[in-house]
Amino acid sequence: MIVAPKIRGFICTTAHPDGCAKHVAEQIAVVRNRGPISNGPRKVLVIGSSTGYGLASRIAAAFGTGAATIGVFFEKSGDSEKCATAGWYNSAAFENEAAAAGIYARSFNGDAFSDEIKAEVIAAIKEDLGQVDCVIYSLASPRRTHPKTGETFRSVLKPIGQSYTNKNLNTNTGVVDEVTIMPAENNDVAETIAVMGGEDWEMWIDALLAENLLAPGVQTFAYSYIGPDLTWPIYKNGTIGKAKEDLERVQRALDEKLAPLSGKAWVSVNKALVTQASSAIPVVPLYISLLYKVMKEHGTHEDCIEQADRLFRDRYTDPQPDELGRIRLDDWEMDPKVQQPVIANWHNVNTENLAGLADIDGYQSSFLRLFGFGLEGVDYDADTDTAMKIPSIL
Repeated sequence: MIVAPKIRGFICTTAHPDGCAKHVAEQIAVVRNRGPISNGPRKVLVIGSSTGYGLASRIAAAFGTGAATIGVFFEKSGDSEKCATAGWYNSAAFENEAAAAGIYARSFNGDAFSDEIKAEVIAAIKEDLGQVDCVIYSLASPRRTHPKTGETFRSVLKPIGQSYTNKNLNTNTGVVDEVTIMPAENNDVAETIAVMGGEDWEMWIDALLAENLLAPGVQTFAYSYIGPDLTWPIYKNGTIGKAKEDLERVQRALDEKLAPLSGKAWVSVNKALVTQASSAIPVVPLYISLLYKVMKEHGTHEDCIEQADRLFRDRYTDPQPDELGRIRLDDWEMDPKVQQPVIANWHNVNTENLAGLADIDGYQSSFLRLFGFGLEGVDYDADTDTAMKIPSIL
């Protein structure tokens, strides 16, 4: 089957298996080229491991520290007539690369919020690893069915209290216009917290603790974002920000639970990047395009893999927490030397000067690469195997 990108809104509905494999290989090369990571984790569970920061974390752990990894995700397989999701192809490529390197990798495809998947993963850890010394929580989902009550919650990206109007980039047309987002209502905040907050993270850690599957000194990380104040109404002070606050509440609770193991829970505040999740947030794509331009000029731009590598290489044993106890991998983004020109360009940017002030080509390239398109060395005119299997999920 010949696969081309088909864009609908903020998502690409196709994915290229060879392109996704090349993208995974490039990320592995980034880690390998930096040399082995000393004192990193050895047995890692990544919840939400198929794309973005979760995938990068799995790659950095496996190919930086040689860690055995178990990955959990919810993706769709393909066949001879339709594509799988990008996360499926990413995970297949990761497992193939890990097998070639002699590194243990096992994956589980299903609802990570469910008790069933937790039970399957627990059984695998008992059978194969004994215990894990690191748990990465990197789920981004629009909905969650509570495993105890059966109630389904849906997250929303809305401001709180009043509507919010600001500049926005139509990434399909390159037009800079305005977007107005109506405020949260009814149970929007509570439902977003239920989906994107810390309850499920805590459920995972509780389940692992109950089975004695966490090694002494275990560390667990959940990913968050803060950003500049121009995005705060839709992010930090919006519904998603309330969910991120709940992550910090759970982090403190987990610290107490892990104390007998001399373990530690962390919220890692990461850099703004093009991911499947961030592409859906109004205002943010324009900010990211402006940010990429400045950070590339400063030589400080990082993608997910560089961020994950820096977490394990530089912050795993030397976390350098901020005043609220968070790891700040967004430190280069929030450097005033970066933020000042980004904010100045934000006030000046329009459709006509977008190409000069923003890295719109870089944004578009990063977006397409998420789905395996636009990578050098891939023949996009050739037939490809859209029915690619994940070795541990046959």
